[in-house]
Amino acid sequence: MKLGKVIGNVVSTINVEAYKSRKILVVQPIDPTGKSAGKSVLAIDAVQAGVGDIVLTLEEGNSARQIINEPESGTVKHVVAGIVDSVNLG
Repeated sequence: MKLGKVIGNVVSTINVEAYKSRKILVVQPIDPTGKSAGKSVLAIDAVQAGVGDIVLTLEEGNSARQIINEPESGTVKHVVAGIVDSVNLG
């Protein structure tokens, strides 16, 4: 899992099957302190996240496909799997 901040939405009229009727978000990876940590990614929203939310994303793999109930799809790269309430560094 990776930490990220939702910075936008994507609207697309033509999609591959795994993306049809799904909200696609632009997510900026961040470190635990909230600083940018790499290039932004497009992720399927599985948790009703919105712009400004801090989220957990899954990258590829079976767990990402299982969350959106697409176990056979090879086209899913990133999935927003959770909205973060707080980050505590101890």
